Amino acid sequence: MSKDTGMTFLEETARAAAGMIPEGAVPGEDGLLHCPLCGGAVEYRFSFAGKECKVPCLCACGARRREEERLKEEAEQEAIRIERLRAEGIQDRGIRQWTFESAEDTAAVKAARSYVRQWPEMRRRNVGLLFWGPVGTGKSYAAACIANELIAGGTPVLMTNFSKILNQMGNMYTEERYRYIRSFSNYPLLIIDDLGIERSTEYAKEQVYAVVDERYKSGLPIIVTTNLTIGEIREPRFLADARITSRILELCVPVNVNGPDRRRAKADGKQELMRELLRKE
Repeated sequence: MSKDTGMTFLEETARAAAGMIPEGAVPGEDGLLHCPLCGGAVEYRFSFAGKECKVPCLCACGARRREEERLKEEAEQEAIRIERLRAEGIQDRGIRQWTFESAEDTAAVKAARSYVRQWPEMRRRNVGLLFWGPVGTGKSYAAACIANELIAGGTPVLMTNFSKILNQMGNMYTEERYRYIRSFSNYPLLIIDDLGIERSTEYAKEQVYAVVDERYKSGLPIIVTTNLTIGEIREPRFLADARITSRILELCVPVNVNGPDRRRAKADGKQELMRELLRKE
């Protein structure tokens, strides 16, 4: 008898085997029931406490069907887990649609693809990327492609910006802020979008440095996008900025993202469409 459940061995065996005998099973010459599809036995015989017993078992097609069901359930659970990772890591729903499948083959996207292909090595060696360049050239898009691709593979990624981080901190006490910043270490990759050190207050700069420095101390990579020029990053005007950019350059490989302002092109296209519609009135 089982100490945990109070059931006998036979009762436990029968419960575990429930549902194994398929409908339409037929008796065979060996005295056991057989599957009507593959012909395999769906019972097996054994002796227990001096008695001959028969319990259900899986035939070949039954085992294959059970394995298919197991794999399907695992796939469904993995899909749920990935969607949860995507919802937690990328709060902006629109960004969740920014993937390599819909991306132009720009230099930034090529760098992003290469980073994903080499992700295990990038993670091991704590190598990140710094996408820098003018507004609207696709820096955030390339970073989002990395986030979505890694999340699709089951790797937790957080993509956020310092405006959101500072809003989350709100009126936190010092120890609460430390715990909040340390929580980023739960993500193998952190992506900080639209870093703009020149717009920051001294308090904000301290928090920016704390986040970047935590990645450094944790040995975890970070990806940063910014409209700053490489000159402004390498030689900032203020000491507080220099602490941040020095740490970022230590962690990240700079990637220059040039090209036309896609946002402006989209806006111009909408204006032209409106003019066309108005001319038809």
